Amino acid sequence: MTGINSQLKTTPSHLDWDQLPETEKFQRLAPSRKQLVDTVKLIAYRAETALAAIVREELARTDDARSLLRDLFCSEADLLPDLELRLLRVQVHPMSNPRANRAIAHLLEHLNAAEFTYPGTKLQLVYSIAGEAETPNSVPQQNPTDQEV
Repeated sequence: MTGINSQLKTTPSHLDWDQLPETEKFQRLAPSRKQLVDTVKLIAYRAETALAAIVREELARTDDARSLLRDLFCSEADLLPDLELRLLRVQVHPMSNPRANRAIAHLLEHLNAAEFTYPGTKLQLVYSIAGEAETPNSVPQQNPTDQEV
């Protein structure tokens, strides 16, 4: 036991990069790639923060907003394209309790009001919770293609 203790005392606690054997070195990201990755992480965090602010409007305990969003991001959803109406319906499966469903429904109303289109298409995203009746505000009014708005 004393041999192990003395060996631990003589073992350095920190090694410089240059002292590592070549087989143990991992490939570092180029500075430009690291900057890109950090920028994407920052944008994702800001988007999550904005979504959490919307969800907090409906929660009694505002600390639950980020965990509820994590659950939403991991939950399943059904994608139902309607090419005639140019819609892509995203039906999120219900959460574990009614309180969470109300908060998520509030978030989905905000997303529907923004009238996002799916990238690379002309399909408008329409969000809802699966199994719940759609409200008149969740389905956009369609104009004929030859009529200008």
